[in-house]
Amino acid sequence: MTQRRVLTGITTTGTPHLGNYVGAIRPAIDASKNTDDKSFYFLADYHALIKCTDPVAVQQSSKEIAATWLALGLDTDNAVFYRQSDVPEITELCWVLTCLTGKGLMNRAHAYKAAAQANVDAGDDTDKAIFMGLYSYPILMAADILMFQGSHIPVGRDQIQHVEMARDIAQRFNHLYGQTFTLPEAVVDDNVAVLSGLDGRKMSKSYGNTIPLFLPPKKLQKHINKIVTNLLEPGEPKDTADSTVFEIWEAFANEEQIAYMRQQYADGIAWGQAKKELCALIDGQISEARERYNRLMENGEEIEAVLQKGAEKARAYARPLLDDVRRKVGIGPIAK
Repeated sequence: MTQRRVLTGITTTGTPHLGNYVGAIRPAIDASKNTDDKSFYFLADYHALIKCTDPVAVQQSSKEIAATWLALGLDTDNAVFYRQSDVPEITELCWVLTCLTGKGLMNRAHAYKAAAQANVDAGDDTDKAIFMGLYSYPILMAADILMFQGSHIPVGRDQIQHVEMARDIAQRFNHLYGQTFTLPEAVVDDNVAVLSGLDGRKMSKSYGNTIPLFLPPKKLQKHINKIVTNLLEPGEPKDTADSTVFEIWEAFANEEQIAYMRQQYADGIAWGQAKKELCALIDGQISEARERYNRLMENGEEIEAVLQKGAEKARAYARPLLDDVRRKVGIGPIAK
């Protein structure tokens, strides 16, 4: 059986939060230990430039995200863990793919359409403040995937389109130049939890409603205390179905703990007590990783060494593929 190649990118904007951990980091780290697959994980720092023009913020986020994945136990011996910008073959491939990608395909990208529609709704020019990074980033994403012959790409439902675009671009290249790229498939796990944030909306940096993953206990408790709840008093039964506190509890708890808290809700647990117990549950699971994270954040050289080792592993895959692409499109030394 052909080994699957699973590829995941992490955009280097912002600080990792509980939603990132539950929805993406935890399952990916578990998958990194699976020797049946070849896993690729990368810091998507070129993608970050689309959203952030603060170089200090991009650099800090790269450090925080790398430290987070390493602290939580990413198996960098089995998986390939690298920084996008350390693999120049990716951006070169991106240009080749750009030359083969129809503008009409990019016009249909969800992010571009949403930004253009927002301009129209505001009475502005359709393309006001829309830069080429936003417009064409699905091509860079395609290069990320195709460079490593990614066959299975874990994504949320809102990202399926990008994998389909990568597939379309790969098919066009293969049609013009012969079989070169594996056609990727989107993998959506509907069992992965999507956490609500402090205000009840999806936990997202865009909404400013996140709970950072590695806060010290007192700050973690302060953030958890901000979770919006209803006005039911202690002693009044509470519904778990619409409770952000219970939703987060469920994402961290085992079956016995879930049953316990469900009963506590039925018995009318006070919100303050529920939040206190939630903090203790989360802290109990991340405290050791938090210590490793803090140590790594104080030793950037250690993080950099891991990334450079990962870059060499990644380029060992990228160089021969790009050589093949160059030859097929007619770029390279003049033959005798």
